[in-house]
Amino acid sequence: MIPPQEASARRREIEDKLKQEEETLSFIRDSLEKSDQLTKNMVSILSSFESRLMKLENSIIPVHKQTENLQRLQENVEKTLSCLDHVISYYHVASDTEKIIREGPTGRLEEYLGSMAKIQKAVEYFQDNSPDSPELNKVKLLFERGKESLESEFRSLMTRHSKVVSPVLILDLISGEDDLEVQEEVPLEHLPESVLQDVIRISRWLVEYGRNQDFMNVYYQIRSSQLDRSIKGLKEHFRKSSSSSGVPYSPAVPNKRKDTPTKKPVKRPGTIRKAQNLLKQYSQHGLDGKKGGSNLIPLEGHEHDFRVKHLSEALNDKHGPLAGRDDMLDVETDAYIHCVSAFVKLAQSEYQLLTDVIPEHHQKKTFDSLIQDALDGLMLEGENIVAAARKAIIRHDFSAVLTVFPILRHLKQTKPEFDQVLQGTAASTKNKLPSLITSMETVGAKALEDFADNIKNDPDKEYNMPKDGTVHELTSNAILFLQQLLDFQETAGAMLASQVLGDTYNIPLDPRETSSSATSYSSEFSKRLLSTYICKVLGNLQLNLLSKSKVYEDPALSAIFLHNNYNYILKALEKSELIQLVAVTQKTAERSYREHIEQQIQTYQRSWLKVTDYIAEKNLPVFQPGVKLRDKERQVIKERFKGFNDGLEELCKIQKAWAIPDTEQRDKIRQAQKNIVKETYGAFLHRYGSVPFTKNPEKYIKYRVEQVGDMIDRLFDTSA
Repeated sequence: MIPPQEASARRREIEDKLKQEEETLSFIRDSLEKSDQLTKNMVSILSSFESRLMKLENSIIPVHKQTENLQRLQENVEKTLSCLDHVISYYHVASDTEKIIREGPTGRLEEYLGSMAKIQKAVEYFQDNSPDSPELNKVKLLFERGKESLESEFRSLMTRHSKVVSPVLILDLISGEDDLEVQEEVPLEHLPESVLQDVIRISRWLVEYGRNQDFMNVYYQIRSSQLDRSIKGLKEHFRKSSSSSGVPYSPAVPNKRKDTPTKKPVKRPGTIRKAQNLLKQYSQHGLDGKKGGSNLIPLEGHEHDFRVKHLSEALNDKHGPLAGRDDMLDVETDAYIHCVSAFVKLAQSEYQLLTDVIPEHHQKKTFDSLIQDALDGLMLEGENIVAAARKAIIRHDFSAVLTVFPILRHLKQTKPEFDQVLQGTAASTKNKLPSLITSMETVGAKALEDFADNIKNDPDKEYNMPKDGTVHELTSNAILFLQQLLDFQETAGAMLASQVLGDTYNIPLDPRETSSSATSYSSEFSKRLLSTYICKVLGNLQLNLLSKSKVYEDPALSAIFLHNNYNYILKALEKSELIQLVAVTQKTAERSYREHIEQQIQTYQRSWLKVTDYIAEKNLPVFQPGVKLRDKERQVIKERFKGFNDGLEELCKIQKAWAIPDTEQRDKIRQAQKNIVKETYGAFLHRYGSVPFTKNPEKYIKYRVEQVGDMIDRLFDTSA
């Protein structure tokens, strides 16, 4: 049971909590009443706002729509006014631009093209909107006049500023090909940069708006003329330089100013000038073989005058293989070779310029037309060289082939560049160079063959034979001619191979020795063919010399003649690369010539038998020492002395006028003959010199042994 005190306290506590809860409940009730009142007031305000907003919206929307319509109308009016202004401007284009068009584009191309653009737009507008308008005809007429002015300006700019490339610059341009050091490319400015930009702009406008391709014809005609004149100017430069100084040169070097030139010799193409230099060497250095580096054997004694004479004749004889050759012909050859190189370089430069001016799909055709005059000129000149060579061959003037050689070699070397430059041109254009090369190979092969036949069939001319038995003109000319082939071995071999001459020489043609081209042969096959040809010429020469030697009535002089010629040929072969070429097909050629030389020496020595036979022991009388000679025996001894003396004097007198130019051979032959004669005469003199066969011994014993030797030492020497 709870104590009374605790129960009373508990009751008071509960009553206090109940009182608090009642107060809280009363507060909440009051708050709810206030909240309801505020809600009613807010609902009333919102209802009033909504009503007013609806009224405002009903008033604003019609105004907004009306404003939009007004704005649209305003925009339409502005656009209409703008269109009217634009249309009206087309009606003023003619009057606004007429003065500019009339004055032309010179000096103000940008402004002029702007005016042409306005006229073009006016034409398009009237064509689309008012094709019957008189304004259309007016702007059309103005447009055509403006286009004509642009075409005229294009022509004027090209004509006034296209300059011929100077020979100095061309030679600098092509001289870089021969320099070992890498040098900067010589620039070619065909047109000033500002002019070039104007030309490009005009050409593009004419293509895009002018619908006109006539300017392309104007372009190629003007540039074609400049290209042709540039090449002709180079050729004229060679002629003038050669006439003034004797040697054409490039007066400028790369990377130097054109107005401060330095003389620079142009490299020679290796033509007949070598033969001319040989003649100069013989004249200047006494033919001692120590100066000048000649490929021919040293010549001395009698042959000096003879060789100089005949070399001079060989260079000027109208019927010899070196006929008609002079510096002017060499200059013409050099000029043509340099003009070919110049054409390639200038054509490359022209194509680079053309790509900036001419539309891409017209570039190849225009370039083809542009180069025709210059190319045709080169080809015509080449064909003239071929024609001249053909005529010369008919006259047996084989110098012509020496002109063809360097030109043909250069054309074949330049052909890859030619092909690259002419890529894209017409087939007829591409075929011009191959056709010329074929013609030159044909005429060259014909000349080589005719030369070989001419060497074989050269007639025996008694008046043309050297009286002293020295080297014949035919021999020297043949060797000079063959030595020229050393500089053009591949070219000469290709000439022969191009005519399928392997069958003629019985040389089997291995399929591996040809390339895919029917006219391209391996260097080994060409070398064998050339070797066979040289051997053929030498064989023909030997046959002809044998025939010519029969002109001499004296067999000894005939032997000396053949000896000199064979020795000359052998030494010439040995002192040049000819011997290596000959050895390709004839390994024993050198030995064969030595045998021939020795045979002729033996033949010559037999001429002394008529002298030595008088004093040979087998023909002498036998007598006992101390026994008086009979008259018959004394007479025999007298006849032997007289026969020896007369024979010795006669031979020495005759053979003194003969010539053996080779010092070594001359000394060898003298010494051999001297030994034989001195030994035989010495034995005879020892046996009969003290025998009393006559009262006047000095009448028969005219010479001592040493005197006989001295007389033989003076053989082959007209100065003795």
